[in-house]
Amino acid sequence: MAGDNAVVIKRIKKGGHGGHHGGAWKVAYADFVTAMMAFFLLMWLINTTTPEQKRGIADYFAPQSIAQTVSGSGGVLGGKVLGEDGAHAGGAQSVMQKQSPPAPSSATKALASGATQGGANASSTSNADSKSAQDGDFAHAAEAIHQAIQDNPDIANLSHQVITENTPQGLRIQLVDQDGRPMFQQGSNEPMPYTKKLLAAVGAIVATLPNRVSISGHTSGNDAAGGTSWDLSANRANQARAMLQTGGLGTDRIYEVAGKAGSEPLLPEDPNASANRRLSILLMREAPPVSAHAGLN
Repeated sequence: MAGDNAVVIKRIKKGGHGGHHGGAWKVAYADFVTAMMAFFLLMWLINTTTPEQKRGIADYFAPQSIAQTVSGSGGVLGGKVLGEDGAHAGGAQSVMQKQSPPAPSSATKALASGATQGGANASSTSNADSKSAQDGDFAHAAEAIHQAIQDNPDIANLSHQVITENTPQGLRIQLVDQDGRPMFQQGSNEPMPYTKKLLAAVGAIVATLPNRVSISGHTSGNDAAGGTSWDLSANRANQARAMLQTGGLGTDRIYEVAGKAGSEPLLPEDPNASANRRLSILLMREAPPVSAHAGLN
């Protein structure tokens, strides 16, 4: 019969799991390639930049506000302050013997103790408030200095050569040399044109604060040899003083002008680094004047 030779066709549908898996792997692969490119770029930058350029890159990504550090100079003392006796006696501590007064009565002792403690607490609170107020003034001054430099197209590219730092001694503003961009002509106290503009911008902000100013010049190990490096650093500091005064800083605000030569390098591990050649302008931290009638209420 014809029906016995009929051809039967079976249609088999394949499951959907063997097809397209989506494009998520492409995104992950692209992220991996991007990360590797960034890694190799970072390695290349590390191997081709100088220490000064690395410092500039680090300063660029750091917050613009001033740093709270305990080391202000990076010098021999590491920013620590000598005691009053040590500063005047070369480190020797004076020893004073005092004769004890007669022991007071209990009532007198209690009254004196209360008065002393109250006066000490008031003095401590006043000093803390004064320091907090000065820190706020210093922070605003540092931000204003960086903003003024960035807003001036003639010196905007020098912003990473101006370092502001809040130290126990006060607000330190440093104008640092960089390879190819020194602050003064080589071996001379003649400032570069952009140095004059930098000092004008800094001086305009410094003049708005009442603090006294200490100015010091620094050279590197490969600058003028012998005693002339001291003269060179002192002359550069004096030039900075004159330019700050031309910019409006009062003569009575100048506390000190000093040449430090290479005695306080910014980078002690590399005495010949160009960053060691710099001007340092310190807005001194000063306690408010004490009233002549304080404690006589």
